[in-house]
Amino acid sequence: MSVAGVHTDRFAGKKVVVTGAAQGIGLAVARRLAAESAEVTLVDRSELVHEVAAEIGAHSVTADLESYTGAETAVASALERHGRIDILVNNVGGAINFKPFTEFSAEQIQAEITRSLMTTLWSCRAVLPAMTEQQHGVIVNVSSCATRGIHRIPYSAAKGGVNALTASLAVEYADAGIRVVATAPGGTEAPPRKISRGTPAPRTVQEKDWFQAHIDQTLDSSLLKRYGTLDEQAAAICFLASDEAAYITATVLPVAGGDQG
Repeated sequence: MSVAGVHTDRFAGKKVVVTGAAQGIGLAVARRLAAESAEVTLVDRSELVHEVAAEIGAHSVTADLESYTGAETAVASALERHGRIDILVNNVGGAINFKPFTEFSAEQIQAEITRSLMTTLWSCRAVLPAMTEQQHGVIVNVSSCATRGIHRIPYSAAKGGVNALTASLAVEYADAGIRVVATAPGGTEAPPRKISRGTPAPRTVQEKDWFQAHIDQTLDSSLLKRYGTLDEQAAAICFLASDEAAYITATVLPVAGGDQG
């Protein structure tokens, strides 16, 4: 495995949990952390996570983080394996539907909030008792610059909630030695997903136009007029997780080519 630009021993001795680690940004983060000597627990609801773990020499656990029980299971497995959790990277999320807000059903709105806010909320709740007891820890949440996006309003609201959660947790748990930060990725190039988020294929010209409009808006909002790479997202996440960022907390870092989200 080769990861460009790594700092070989930056995470030596650190026990790290990465959620949503089977593909996309989570996979890129997991690979970089392993390359930088972290002891990593990978969490995903897909069995693919075990293949990734075997590839990079990590511990893995399957859990559905859309429930608190799933988050508890993941944290307990990591603690059993490594004894403590120094860093939690909350990467689970992602828009499911792309259309005007009034086209969303109540069930679709709830699904977006559950996927992109509750997974992070549950995982933070599950890990904080252990971090508080050990009096140190770092939580890196993966938010989104789509807080100012079109045709994904429930997702935008969910990620706005992640930003608020990040700021409030940072204030509440600073005295326990815990930093809470986030990145806000913009559009990011990634290989085709092995496991779909559940996004339905556009069936009509109108649905295709709705989907294209969110892509166009993402590119127009970026000063660099391009999508980012998985490595660019992982580099920012790992910087915030590292001791190099020890004086940074309650901060959401846009990683979106100049789009402030």
